[in-house]
Formats: sequence, structure tokens, C-alpha cells
Amino acid sequence: MRKEYINYPSYMPVEILFCSIKEYPIHWHNSIEILYVLEGNLFVDIESDTFKISNNQLEIINVDEAHRIYSNDDENRILIFHIDPWFFEKYYNDIANMIFYVNSSDDGAQDSEPYDELRTFLCRILCESIQKQENYDDEIEATLVELLYHLINNFHYLLYDKEELKDNEEQLERYHRISKYIFNNYNNITLQEIAKKEFLSSHYLSHEIKNATGYSFTDLVNQTRVEESAKLLLDTDMTISEISEEVGFSHTRYFNKHFKLNYKLTPLQFRKKHNVNEEAYENLKQIRYLDTNVALEMVTYYLEDYDRFNYENKITKINIDMSETEKDFEKSFKNIINLGDAFDLLIEDNKDFVEEIQEEIGFNYALLSNVFSSDMGIFPNSQFHNWSRVLAVLEFLDYLDLKPLIVLDDSEFMDKNYLLTIESFLNYFDELESLNLRNFKFIFKNNFNKHLEEEVRDILFNKYSVDIHEKHYSNENDTNLIYDTAYMLPYIINKICKQDTPLTSFKAFDVLDKQINLTNEVFFGYPGLINDKGIKKPSYYAYYLLNKLGDYIVTMGEGYIVTKNEEEEYQILLYSYNEELESLSDINSISKLRGVKNTTQKKYNLNIVNINSNCRITTYEVNEGMGSSYNYWIGMGRPKRLSKEEKEILHKASFPKINFKYTKKSPLLNLQAKLPGYSAQLIIIKEVQKHLE
Repeated sequence: MRKEYINYPSYMPVEILFCSIKEYPIHWHNSIEILYVLEGNLFVDIESDTFKISNNQLEIINVDEAHRIYSNDDENRILIFHIDPWFFEKYYNDIANMIFYVNSSDDGAQDSEPYDELRTFLCRILCESIQKQENYDDEIEATLVELLYHLINNFHYLLYDKEELKDNEEQLERYHRISKYIFNNYNNITLQEIAKKEFLSSHYLSHEIKNATGYSFTDLVNQTRVEESAKLLLDTDMTISEISEEVGFSHTRYFNKHFKLNYKLTPLQFRKKHNVNEEAYENLKQIRYLDTNVALEMVTYYLEDYDRFNYENKITKINIDMSETEKDFEKSFKNIINLGDAFDLLIEDNKDFVEEIQEEIGFNYALLSNVFSSDMGIFPNSQFHNWSRVLAVLEFLDYLDLKPLIVLDDSEFMDKNYLLTIESFLNYFDELESLNLRNFKFIFKNNFNKHLEEEVRDILFNKYSVDIHEKHYSNENDTNLIYDTAYMLPYIINKICKQDTPLTSFKAFDVLDKQINLTNEVFFGYPGLINDKGIKKPSYYAYYLLNKLGDYIVTMGEGYIVTKNEEEEYQILLYSYNEELESLSDINSISKLRGVKNTTQKKYNLNIVNINSNCRITTYEVNEGMGSSYNYWIGMGRPKRLSKEEKEILHKASFPKINFKYTKKSPLLNLQAKLPGYSAQLIIIKEVQKHLE
């Protein structure tokens, strides 16, 4: 028997061998075999053709193709992958009729990207099979699926000399259908029969077959008959004439003629040379099996970017079905942005900061403190109030489509004077045509006089019909250096994802007010999203990334949220969070945790289904080494004052790292992410319709 049956490992659709081969006689098997030469060279006879493959080259042997492997190089090192076609059939039901070709004849032919990708897939499968990490069997199967579609898209036998067929699916399908029919009916077939099935003329069909395969119809049929006869010669006791009739030759002399044309031997000579009993066949094999761990060391080049190679820490595996929807993602974090004191919005630099924040994130309400203050020209005992400064601030907010949420604070007023001030404000802005008072909203400070509050509520609600925020405002203005750091990135994301509430303790920009322990002019622990120099902090990018999420939550869990929108775009936000951040301890306490808590790196393996097109993938990454202006400032030696050049450098250093990738449609999209330290990564997957590519 020359047909060999592969004993696949339990629950695994692939067998991997690492060996040195001097002779492996003619055989075939019900598997797709891929040879990958790591060292040396060897020859492979496939059917009636001979190929030489050398260092770093590949050869594919299709299901039931008779082949012989041999070499005069005693030091060759070969990886052999046997892949179960029944596994592939689950994802591509015509796998039994699919033939893959690689170019192992032309110099430099295997130096292109598709071959490198093929090697990478094989090396990843090898890596998983050796290291046997958590869920390694799932990883192997996922990689095999990627491998399958890579083979179909790049090594389809009809694309071997006809790359242009990639862009003509209808023609490719027709050629495949015709070739399949020939391969399956070679023993009893006519050109006219196929022409009738395809509604083509015999002349046109003959031309098309020649164009697609490089063979005339007759030559293709005869070659197929000869190749099938070779297996019957070695694997049965049938006579030459019986085999000739079985494969479809009308006479034995035609069988002899075409067989010799292909194999340089007559069928009888071929049988005498190669047909041996089982014991002799085994004795002919000269193969030395080697340790596959050595093979892994030899292919590290193709595993450098594979996150699971040299696995040390736990990998979080997330299965995502993009067809599912848990609930709407309301993005309530965009309801309020705390702009601090109204007076600060009279400063042009601060206005620029707010304009940029509004353009990139887009909040609904601007929380304003100290609107009724002497800084704004409003004096507690005055009988007349000049609202021009307040008007300038509110018109600026209206220009940005930000509605004011005004903090009511009576701490500097007598009750009567405060009521007069409120009435003056409401009368003035109610009569303005440029602003709509009904867009205003008010919020009482938490220490507001309870009796006075009732009177003010009555004026606001009953007399002017303006909204009052249901909660009271607590002005927490403590400084903490942790506000400047990358720790804020996962803190804010986690707070918003878990509680879905605005964090009014964070402010739009840093302000120098009453800090007495300043050590520099760059970072001083104020809870602003942008520092006093206009440099964005990691906290800014927490909102920036959250804003890029879609309208519907697909799934969420510890350290991740997955969303989508109706424009065939999907978003995955990953963040490395430590529960000790919850209390927002001082920076020294948090830093000490790094020696105790495993926050230095998290790895994710994402298996995504139900994305129904080719995709463009954009990745935004912010961590302590990328996108954290504070960490970059530390790396600069903590300069107390910034030169113009240093300021420009920090501006650029604060931006996330962005990567782009294109991937073809597949049943399972596998993505891997690594989050060092306290960080976040946003993956945006945008479906690309074929007609737009």
C-alpha cells in the first residue's frame, strides 16, 4: 500500500514533523502536505514533475498526489506539515477539488510577500504546537483558517500563470468548474460534453482550457489519466490493460505512449521499478526525525511580531461576535466638560484649548464656576451689574455649540443681594436675541444655603422655565501629580465604562491659581486634560479614545469594551486597569504597586466573527512610553521651564501611536494586542466594500 494515513494528534487537524530526508519513496495520502526546507536542499517528484527546493523554500503537495522526496544532502532540515482536508472543508466545501501550486522553479520566485506570509502562518502553527500555551489548540485552528484563505487567494492552481484572474471571479470560477469536472470524470469525458454544460462552443471552450491551464483539452485529460494510473500500478494488482481501461484509454498502446511521455518509463517498467511489498517499502525509507524545538529556534525571524511566542504572562482571550448587540452606548461622559472659572475663558490660550477639545470630542454642557464673581465684574453689593464679560464667555460657548451649566455659589453674597443678582442675570439674558436662555442650565454648589436655594429654584423654574441639574456640585480642587500621568488613562476609561457617569473633577485645562508648592511650570498635578502649556495629557486621550467608540455595545468585560455603529465600523477599546487606582492614591503609593501588582504588561488575543468584508484596521495606542507627555517630560530630565523646542517636542510626544493595516475577508479575524504598563489601545475595524477598494 502506498496510500498513507496520517495519525493526527488528538483534536488537532495538523501533524508536524521535523526531519532530515535522504529517501522517501513514492506515496500519497489524504492530506495537504507542505514542505518547508530550513536547511540544505532536496528533490520532490510530484506526479510526473520534479522540483528542487532549497533553503527557506516551500512546496505544496495536494491531496492524493503521488510524490517522492529524496536528497543527496545529508544535512538537510525539513519541516513537514500534514493538514487534514476535512478540517478545511468546514470553511471551504470544495477543498477536495482545490489544487495549490507554489513556484519552486524560478529563482527568487519565493521572495515575495505571499510566500513570507505563508511561512509566518506555518511558523505560528509550529510555535503553538510546541509551546502548548493556554488555548493553543484554538490558536492553531484559527491560524489554519487564515492559512486556508491565504492559500486560496494566493496559491490557487489557476492563478499560477494567470494573476489577472484574481480580479475576475466569474472567469476564475468557470475555469475551476471546468477543471474540476475534467479531474473527476477523466476516464469518460468529451469536450462536447463540457461545452454543453457550460453553454459554450467546443472551439471556444478548447481555447479557454488552453488559456487557463496551458494544456489542450486532450493533453490535460491524458495527463490526468496517466497520473491516476501511476497510483493503480503501485497500489493494486490490476493488469496493465485493466488499468488502461479503468483510467479511460481506448487502447493499451495509447496508455503506454502517454505514460512514457510523462514518466520516461512504460507502465510495466514503472511498476517493476517502484512496486515493492510493505516491508521493502518501509526499508527504502531513509528519514531521520529531529527535535521540533530546534526547528522553532531556526524560524524565530518569522515569530518576532507574534505576541504568543516566548509566552510568559497570561493571555486574555476574547471571543467577539460582531453581529450581537448588548445595549446602546449613550456616551454620557460627553454631557459635561468642566471649564473651571468663567474668567479663565477670557484668556485666548484657554479658549483655543476648549475649541480643540470641542472639535475632537464634542461635549454638550460646559460647567462654569464663579460666573457671579468680582473677576467677571459682578460685585456682591452693587445695584447694577455689567454682564459684558459674562456675555463674552457665553457667546464663545454658543459659538462652540456648548450649553452653559452654571454653578450657583452664594458664599460671597447676602441672601437679598444674591436674589437681585440672579434676577438681573436672568432678565439680561432673557432679552438677548443672540443667546437662548432656555439652553442654560444651573447647578447648586453643595454648601449652598438651603433656604435661599428654595427661593432661587422658584425663580429659575417657575418664573423663567430654565433647567436645574438634579445633583449638587462639589468643587474638588486638590492637586495630585497622578493627574498628569498615564495612570489616568485606564482610570477614566474604567470609570466611564463601568459607571457611565461624567467625571466633573477633571477639568479642560490646567490653571495656576493657589498652588504654593510649585517645582516647575509644566506639570503640577492639576486635574486638567491639557496642561498650562497646551500639551495634552493621557487623560485627554482617555476621552479622545472613548469618543471614537460606536453607538452600540457588542460586549464588554474587565479591561475591554467592544462597540459598533451602523456604518459597518467596529471598535475595540482595551485598557490595563488595576483596582488600586480606584482610590486615586498619591503617585508615590501607586508607583510602589508596580513591584507588587502585575501591571507591566497585558496580552490580548481577539477572535472576531461576523465581519462580512475586507477591512481596514486602525490602531491607536497610548501608554507610558507612547502618548504620555508626562513620561516624556521625565525622560527629558524634568526641565522646570520649557524652551520653544522642548515645548514643540512635548506637543508631538503627547499624540497616540497610530498603525494601519488591511485585512481580507475571513470567517475568523484574529487580532492580538499587547498593553504595556498603564495604557489603552483602540482598534477600529472599518469594512471596505469591494466596489470602493
